[in-house]
Amino acid sequence: MKVLLINPPWTIDSKSVWSVINPCYPSLGLLYIAGVLLKNGHDVTIIDARAEQLTRETLRARLVALKSIPDFIGLTATTRIINNALESARICRGVFPRARIVFGGVHPTLMPEEVLSNDFVDFVIRDEGEFAMNELVSGRPLNEILGLSYKEGRGFIHNGRRPFLANLDDLPLLPTYLLPMKRYHPALGAYKRLPAFGLVAARGCPGRCTYCYQNFGPRIRYHSARRLVEQIRELQKNHKIREISFYDDTFTAVRENVREFCRLIKAGNINLTLSCFSRVDCVDQEILQALKDAGCHQILFGVESADPQILQNIKKRINLERVEEVMKMTKGVGINCRLTFMFGNQGETEETMEKTLKYAIKLDPDVVVFNITTPFPGTEVFKWADENGYLKTKDWSQYNFAQPILELPTVSSAKVEEFYKKAFRKFYFRPRYLLRRLYKISAYDANTLKAALKFFFRWILGFREEGI
Repeated sequence: MKVLLINPPWTIDSKSVWSVINPCYPSLGLLYIAGVLLKNGHDVTIIDARAEQLTRETLRARLVALKSIPDFIGLTATTRIINNALESARICRGVFPRARIVFGGVHPTLMPEEVLSNDFVDFVIRDEGEFAMNELVSGRPLNEILGLSYKEGRGFIHNGRRPFLANLDDLPLLPTYLLPMKRYHPALGAYKRLPAFGLVAARGCPGRCTYCYQNFGPRIRYHSARRLVEQIRELQKNHKIREISFYDDTFTAVRENVREFCRLIKAGNINLTLSCFSRVDCVDQEILQALKDAGCHQILFGVESADPQILQNIKKRINLERVEEVMKMTKGVGINCRLTFMFGNQGETEETMEKTLKYAIKLDPDVVVFNITTPFPGTEVFKWADENGYLKTKDWSQYNFAQPILELPTVSSAKVEEFYKKAFRKFYFRPRYLLRRLYKISAYDANTLKAALKFFFRWILGFREEGI
């Protein structure tokens, strides 16, 4: 079968910090699906509309220009891009009326009937899609494919849930030759060298925070250290990759595997820099030193709030003393710290937001990102807000981390948005911070410097023009 896989275009509000931070990585979910399909003899093409910055018109032109007509078209979608994904599918139906259109990803998993209610969508694959998609494309009877949802008459059929893949090493190496590799880059301030590529070492997270959807089950499953190194060697051989960004929720969740990975990188004398995400309760001095020795230059830790009651409300399960201890250890081994905070959590007030901002300034990380709490479907906070009437909208295009979706009883959404904008200015326009960053940027390439200037003048100064 001929299969076309599409990563839909993204639309980012120009006033959102994400329009400047703007990381661009491929959909690893689609890439793993492509690997399984190729292994089973199917013909696969990928269009990454996000990376290629395709519009409706240019996407249609790309489809018309394809050399062969696809039998199946697969699209992935999170909540924030579901509208773009559906519009892309509508365009696909117009160009290829006989192709069967399949949706996967977090949002279709949670809202299969919402997605299937569109007449141009034929199937939804829930949860992990690699082997279910292969079964569908290979012609297995629909009622035998676990994880599949589809239409029957005027109703919907939802087959039983597919067991999670036990061993991620059962997946093939990523067929990156299908991608526009030169178009990918990490977030502003998160990389040291280019070209770079993003990988996920594991699925699952030890945290149970109210704002996260636990879409990969209670058990963490991971690629072995040897498989990770094998994949990295392939990326270096074929694409000259110099840096890897691990964007697992918690890269260090399985510490023995991370230690082995670091050992192999160092023993193999692999020329690599890397960054990752973690939690302050999932690192120690030994693992931090191992990461540094393997080339790690930055770790992102989610702190979210400086108010202990709010941390308890969102089930973050960390304490501020540990945050400060880990910050000291991380900087001590020579790794930069990137911290994230949120405004608008359950129990938030003007006082708690002010406390969080002052705490971020006190910690003085190398990079900080403030977000507005966004209650995505499938999360505990979404259920809480929906049941209590705190949701302002279910227009998914507004679920973008940069505008309030919650109207809390303890603080107005207008105050949350105002403080969100104020926080970036207060943090980044400190003379001490500016001098330190300019000193560090001098060691980076010209592209990093240009991106940093774009950040300061296009985004932060834009808020000053509004009088905030």
